[in-house]
Amino acid sequence: MTFPDPYDGGAGQGATQPPRDQGYNQPPPGPGYGQPGEAYGQAPPSQGFTAAPAVGPGYGQYPMAAAPQGMYVDQMSGLLLPDGTELASVGRRIGAYFLSIPLAIVTLGIGYIIWGLIVWGNGQTPALQVLGMRVWRPETNRVAGFGHMALREIVGRIADGILSLITEITSFVLFVSSRDRKSLHDHVAGTVVLYDPNKTLAS
Repeated sequence: MTFPDPYDGGAGQGATQPPRDQGYNQPPPGPGYGQPGEAYGQAPPSQGFTAAPAVGPGYGQYPMAAAPQGMYVDQMSGLLLPDGTELASVGRRIGAYFLSIPLAIVTLGIGYIIWGLIVWGNGQTPALQVLGMRVWRPETNRVAGFGHMALREIVGRIADGILSLITEITSFVLFVSSRDRKSLHDHVAGTVVLYDPNKTLAS
């Protein structure tokens, strides 16, 4: 007994399935994943769209931001600073520390204290004044006033030396390793030190 071939496509046989060569053809080549002529899983070529090049700040830098007139964003620290100033360098800060010792000796101590009380209102210490530096408060974008200078130079210095060598070393490590170059007494007062060679912040 013979059975009809379901693919013979003959009339009158009740065939409901398509012939072998119809309905199962491979799709024509074209763009898409896994199409003929393309590696499996490879994305199709771009159709007139070109990816924009990546643009951004370099490693360890902050993105550029709109700054008010007369200000700029320091790329290493991310702080908003006045034009004509910059974060005081490590060497200049260390120089100010050692300069304060002979200044205190020359002025017999009491003279150094009086000098300091006078220039605190300008965001300076005697040594900072001699080396063209000024204390700045990033929170308010202003030169530190007398109150914050007192906080920095009295409470902050006590914090520096409260555990003697341990806190002194901690303050130094914070200073040289941080991008904004804050020592422990700067953290206490919320200040940074700027180099102001042209006396931009004097007024």
